[in-house]
Amino acid sequence: MDDNSGLVIVDKPAGWTSHDVVGRMRRLAKTRRVGHAGTLDPMATGVLVLGIGKATRLLGHLALTEKGYDATIRLGESTNTDDAEGETTATASAAGVADEALHAGIAELTGPIRQVPPQVSAIKVNGERAYKMARKGEEVALADRPVTVHHFTVTAIRRAGDLIDVDASIGCSSGTYIRALARDLGASLGCGGHLTALRRTRVGPYDLAMARTLDQLGEKLEILPMAEAVAAVFPRRDVSADDARKVAHGGRLAAAGLGPGPVGVFAPDGSLLALVEEKGGVAKPLAVFVS
Repeated sequence: MDDNSGLVIVDKPAGWTSHDVVGRMRRLAKTRRVGHAGTLDPMATGVLVLGIGKATRLLGHLALTEKGYDATIRLGESTNTDDAEGETTATASAAGVADEALHAGIAELTGPIRQVPPQVSAIKVNGERAYKMARKGEEVALADRPVTVHHFTVTAIRRAGDLIDVDASIGCSSGTYIRALARDLGASLGCGGHLTALRRTRVGPYDLAMARTLDQLGEKLEILPMAEAVAAVFPRRDVSADDARKVAHGGRLAAAGLGPGPVGVFAPDGSLLALVEEKGGVAKPLAVFVS
C-alpha cells in the first residue's frame, strides 16, 4: 500500500471551494490521487475529509455518515441560493415571530423529514447540475427526498428590527442541506429565511479537534493511515492468514454477523485488507486495498 495513502482532515477556510482544497492538497501530497467526501459550499468552513492515494476509494463509503454543523439562520429575508451568497428575493418582518413559534418550527424540521434541495445545488437533473440550470434562468424541478435531522438545537436568538438571527447546532444525515432547513424554517414562520454562516464540526468520527488548517498542513502534512481511518468508522474483522489471502485476491468469506454496512477486514499483522459487505451469509469485497 502507498505510504502516503490515508485521510487528511482539513479545516476548510471560507471562500474556498472543496475542489480548491483538493487542488492545494495535490500539491502538498505530491499526487493527483486526492478526493473529498461531502462537499462544503464556498461560504462554509470546517471539517472536510480528503482521501489520498488508495484512500480515495474509501470516500464514497465515508460520505454516508452523520454530520454536525454550527449554523446561523437569518429570518426575515429570503435569497435565491438560500444562503448569504445569493441575491435577496423577498423580505418580510420577523419581528412578530415569538420564541415559542420559532422552537415549534424547528421541532417540525427535526427527525425524519422530506427535504427539497436548494435550486442552486450540485444535484443532477437530466445529467446537468441544478446550479448550472438555475444560473441560466431555468426553473429547476427538484424532487424531495428523505433526510434525518438528529438534533436541531438553538444556542442563541438575536433580534434586530425586522430580522432575527438564530444560532443553532445541527446533527443530520448525509445529504441534508442546512440551507434548505433555513429556507423551510423561514417559510413555515411566514417571514422567509436563509443561512448566513455555516461551520461543519464533524463528519462521522472526524471532528474539528482532528482538523488542520491548510497553513498547518503546509508546514506538516498529517495523514491518518487507512487502517486507523477504517477502524474508527466501520466494524472491524480480523482474519487468519488463509482468509487474508482469499480477501487479497478478491475472494469472499463467510459472513461474521457484523451488519449490512461496510466492514473493515484486517490481516493478522493488523494491516488493512479490504472493505466488505455482508449479504446472504457471505462477506463480499467492496474495495480491496492490497497492492
